[in-house]
Amino acid sequence: MKIVIAMDKFKGGLSAGEACRNVAAGLREVDPTVVSLEIPLADGGEGTAAALMAARSGGEWIPVTVAGPLTDRAVVAGYAWFPDDLTAVVEMAAASGLALLADHQRNPLVTSTYGTGQLLEAAARRGARRILLTIGGSATVDGGVGAAAALGWRFLDTNGNDVPPDGGHLLEIALIVPPATRILPPVTVLCDVTNPLCGPLGAATVFGPQKGATPAMVTILEAGINHLTERILADLGRDLTNLPGGGAAGGLGAGAAVFFDAGLAPGIATIMDAARLGDALADAAWCITGEGSFDSQSLDGKVVSGVAATARQAEVPVVVIAGRVEIEPATFRPHGIHAALATHAPDMPIREVMRREAELLRATAARWMREHAAFTRTC
Repeated sequence: MKIVIAMDKFKGGLSAGEACRNVAAGLREVDPTVVSLEIPLADGGEGTAAALMAARSGGEWIPVTVAGPLTDRAVVAGYAWFPDDLTAVVEMAAASGLALLADHQRNPLVTSTYGTGQLLEAAARRGARRILLTIGGSATVDGGVGAAAALGWRFLDTNGNDVPPDGGHLLEIALIVPPATRILPPVTVLCDVTNPLCGPLGAATVFGPQKGATPAMVTILEAGINHLTERILADLGRDLTNLPGGGAAGGLGAGAAVFFDAGLAPGIATIMDAARLGDALADAAWCITGEGSFDSQSLDGKVVSGVAATARQAEVPVVVIAGRVEIEPATFRPHGIHAALATHAPDMPIREVMRREAELLRATAARWMREHAAFTRTC
């Protein structure tokens, strides 16, 4: 019997690869003969580079020291490099991610994507013919001006001086000047949201508070993003107001589209294709997927929804194993999900959950295997 294990990361706990390995270990505790195929996945956020390196052979991590989300502090980031087709996978969270900041440092008025631009430049100078840019987990709401500034774009005030490339100075931009030469190869942005750049569903209003913005900061950020949109239309002739995904990563989705001529694509679809998930499911009896929290967002462009849709096409039943399960069977079963199991009780202290995440995941996988052993042996 073959079971495909296609897990997302358990944020703050296990990587996607670790989650897959622990589920597989739990299954084998009950039935050592089970054939498990582990396919770590991601949706375009943190962990995407690692998932693609697991899905493809020959990839390597290239470390690069760049500016962090606070540009006066360097971080050792990097990108995944695939020499067979000269593809680089740049994860903006490695340079400009929220996880790089302490709670008291989270302030999207002063954070910048400048380091992400430095990673893009490093990949281009290495000879990349294609760059996949993943933009989840950002600490920024700068509309991508930081990354663009690192690649030679200039954002000038009324006196012709360069405006600091962060979220708090967008209102000061009076002129956008493209670089004399552009060095980037084709760029595809992988994102898992469709929010526009501006408005009540936009970068500042929806995502600003997640990055530490107070209501007063959100007002400033929204005004700045709107002003940037107006300047892009006036100086570059691009209207980005209704671009799906433009608001992702504090507007880096829109910024990449205009400053890097990037296309935006659903992250999970790209990664499932690279991992050849559809082929793996062809003769599988079950597919197990999961993440830290299985909630309403899980069924909208996330790993679980992508796996469930692909498995449904292959007529393979799906089981979700997650830290928490917050939606009812009546909601998830129409998506081809047979069952959803939580690894721990809702009242378990978070510190205990984090400490025991691997153990809990293995035990839950083993419990599912025991409960379904009679059925699975007939598959």
